[in-house]
Amino acid sequence: MTHDDTRKSVIGGLLLGILMTSMDNTIVATAIGKVVADLGGLDQIIWITSAYLIASIPSMLIFGRLSDMYGRKLFYITGLTLFIIGSLLCGTAQNMLQLSIYRAIQGLGGGSIMPIAFTIIFDSFPPEQRGKMSALFGAVFGLSSILGPLIGALFADYLNWRWIFYINLPLGIGSMILIYKFYFESFEHKKQKVDWWGALCMVISLVSLLFVLELGGKKFPWDSALILGLLVLSVVSFIVFIAIERKVSSPIIPLDLFKNKLFSATQAAGFFYGCVFILPIVYIPIYALGTFGGSATNAGMILMPMMLSSVIGSQVGGFSLRTQSYRNLMLLSVSVLFSGIFLLSTLKATTSIFIVAAYMSITGLGIGISFPVLTTAAIHGLDIRQRGSANSLVVFFRIIGMTIGLTLLGSAQNIEMHEKLAKLVPPDFSYLNQFDEIRTLLQPETRLNLPPEILNSMLAVLTESVVHIFFWALIFILFAAACIMLMGNSKITDSQFPVEARKEANEACQSN
Repeated sequence: MTHDDTRKSVIGGLLLGILMTSMDNTIVATAIGKVVADLGGLDQIIWITSAYLIASIPSMLIFGRLSDMYGRKLFYITGLTLFIIGSLLCGTAQNMLQLSIYRAIQGLGGGSIMPIAFTIIFDSFPPEQRGKMSALFGAVFGLSSILGPLIGALFADYLNWRWIFYINLPLGIGSMILIYKFYFESFEHKKQKVDWWGALCMVISLVSLLFVLELGGKKFPWDSALILGLLVLSVVSFIVFIAIERKVSSPIIPLDLFKNKLFSATQAAGFFYGCVFILPIVYIPIYALGTFGGSATNAGMILMPMMLSSVIGSQVGGFSLRTQSYRNLMLLSVSVLFSGIFLLSTLKATTSIFIVAAYMSITGLGIGISFPVLTTAAIHGLDIRQRGSANSLVVFFRIIGMTIGLTLLGSAQNIEMHEKLAKLVPPDFSYLNQFDEIRTLLQPETRLNLPPEILNSMLAVLTESVVHIFFWALIFILFAAACIMLMGNSKITDSQFPVEARKEANEACQSN
């Protein structure tokens, strides 16, 4: 097998891993109704996604750092193994508690796969080729967002919801075989003492914060003893974590990375992008279902223009990296994103579905351009033994941004909707107390029990409260723009990539 064939096999293995992990959550979200119908536990439904999230975020930081210290291959395959085992167990779950525990096992593995996969690519290719590879991986990420809901709906309706987990087995095993057989690291890893105390404090801080964001205002009031206690625990653990990281010789998160202006600006921009780009994915289907009616699957199809344009944007961003600075490309991205989100904030209940699709396409284009640019800028000029941590932090800040943005603006939307519903509907109206969540208002059986005039007024309130989310999201985009201005004029071709590193990159995909 030639060198090019070997490298293509490695790329294929990494693409399978990224497709599997990025598609997983969208598949699961589509089939949640079938899962609850089979296993029961409607009050525990939040843990299907929360268990995965809470496990994956700490694991991506820890595995990313360990891959810098002991090698990418070992921890990529470890992540795949955990994800495959978790997927197999999820398919056998008999109740919601079991499914939540197995989803956490999935999350432990899933947290390591994507950041290490990107790191392997950056280790294996010189700077002038990284933009092209980032565009390819961004395209797969966008493709997974399209395929996930479609496959999830197909399995849930025509096979069994358990197949949404079993489908991960051939993808994961295929990725594992290709990486195990064809990927060989050419640089030696120096054994270092693992900062376990720092890792423990980081996990406690992150898990506590995620519990606050997942449970606050939903299961428990924001001012309840549990939420406040978890918040205090998160802050104290974070302070101790920073103190430990400053003293140890091999920190789990190298704080020196943040002394790099480009790296810090990139992470901050990625955080605010995360706050924004999750909003259309969650709330535009709700808007479409309330405005246009039809099934949840058809409402989800309104995301298709955004996903397709994000794939195009990813290609534009990736291939433009060789000629444009990171900042210029991100300014283009943030301008397009601002335009798209602003247009979404002008939607009405009478807006044509074709107009909505056009606005979503503009939004997706802005998001897509940013994916390869932020990922590549984050490792600009970094030593090969820092890239695992750097790429893990890129994904980490994006996911934290998604969680915080969704929590803050989702709470604002919920409050606005309930306040307006309380004014709109008579106090003695028996159905008012049912609307604890948006999905209740969108259920066909609920609509049948509502008088037409009240239903139309309620849907108008729902539409207005959802659209206001996008207006407030413009603030996050302005913060992202301010961070982008601090990125400087660096280009991918300016990256420090000495002869020794080029040799490593050229040899990384060759067999012994």
